[in-house]
Amino acid sequence: MQVGIDSFAAAYLEEARAVSPSDRIRELVAEIEHADQVGLDVFGIGEHHRKEYLDSAPAMILAAAAARTRHIRLTSAVTVLSAADPVRVFQQFATLDLLSQGRAEMVVGRGSSIEAFPLFGFRLEDYDALFAEKLELLLKIRENERVHWSGKFRPALTGQGIYPRPYQDPLPIWVGVGGTPQSFARAGALGLPLMVAIIGGEPRRFRPLVDLYREAGAQAGHSPDRLKVGVHALGFVGRTTDDAANAFYPGYASAIATVGRERGWPPMTRAGFDAQRGPEGALLIGDPKYVVEKIRHYDDVLGGIDRITFQMNVTSLPHTKLMEAIELLGTRVAPEVRKVPIT
Repeated sequence: MQVGIDSFAAAYLEEARAVSPSDRIRELVAEIEHADQVGLDVFGIGEHHRKEYLDSAPAMILAAAAARTRHIRLTSAVTVLSAADPVRVFQQFATLDLLSQGRAEMVVGRGSSIEAFPLFGFRLEDYDALFAEKLELLLKIRENERVHWSGKFRPALTGQGIYPRPYQDPLPIWVGVGGTPQSFARAGALGLPLMVAIIGGEPRRFRPLVDLYREAGAQAGHSPDRLKVGVHALGFVGRTTDDAANAFYPGYASAIATVGRERGWPPMTRAGFDAQRGPEGALLIGDPKYVVEKIRHYDDVLGGIDRITFQMNVTSLPHTKLMEAIELLGTRVAPEVRKVPIT
C-alpha cells in the first residue's frame, strides 16, 4: 500500500492567515520536499478557487516541488475537470511529468466546491455532463498525439497535435469520487484507478460502492490489478494520540463550520470529533501505532486498498507541526503499513 499526503493549502484560523501567502506556499513546497526525504509515496495538491485556499493552480506548486524532490509521486487532489479545458490540463501535467522524470499523476473529479463553475463560465446544471465529456476527451488525448473529437461544451478537435507528450506512457489518471454510485461505476467501466474521499462517517459504508466499482470494471473486461482503490481521508499523526487530537481539532472545527454553513451541516462538537476518531470512524488521527491500526481497518472494511493519503492541513496547522507529522508518517507509519501485505 502506498502512503501519502494531500494538501489544500488552506488557512481557516486567524493565526494561519497571519502568515503571508508567499511564505505559506514556500512552506508547502518544503513540506513536499520533506515528505520525499522521509520516504512517502505520493503528495497531492487540491484545487479550490476561494479565499481560504492557495491551491487554485496545483500544477504550479507541484512543478516547484518536482525540482526539489527525487522519488515522491506528484498528483492533483483533485483537478476540477468539469470546469477545465482537458487540453490544457493534459499539457500542464505532461510538462510536470517531464520535469519530474515520470512522477506526475492526476486525480480528476467534478469537484465538491462549486466556485470554479461560475468563475470559468460553466453552468451547475451541466455538472455531470461536463465531467463525462471532458473525461472522455482527456483520455483520448492521453491515447493519441493527434486528436479528432467533437462534443457539446468545447470546440471540436480536427487532428491537432497535443504537446508535449508525457514521460510516462500512459500518464496515470485516477478518478476522484465522493458518494455517487454512478461515479464509482463509471471509473470501473473505464478501468481507471479510483480515489475515494472519505471525510466523515464510517468507512465501511463505502464498501458497496467500492464493490460496484470492481464489478463494473470486471464486466468491462478490466483485470483486477488495473482496478486500484485509493482513499483520501482527514488525518494527522502526533507523538501521542492526545497531542494529535488537540492540535487538529481547532482548525478542523473551524473548517467544518465554514463549509457547513454553505452545505447545511450541523455544527462540529468536540464529542462528535472524538467519535470520528474512534475505531470505526473516518478520521486518521492519533499516535503512529493507532494510525496504523486505523489504516488496517480501512483496508479490511473496503476489501483492500492500494493507496491512502492524509489530508492534514485543512486544519490550518503551523508549518512546524506539519513537518513533525510528515516525519512520523514517513518513518513510523508507512514502514509498518508496508511490512506485510495488509489484505
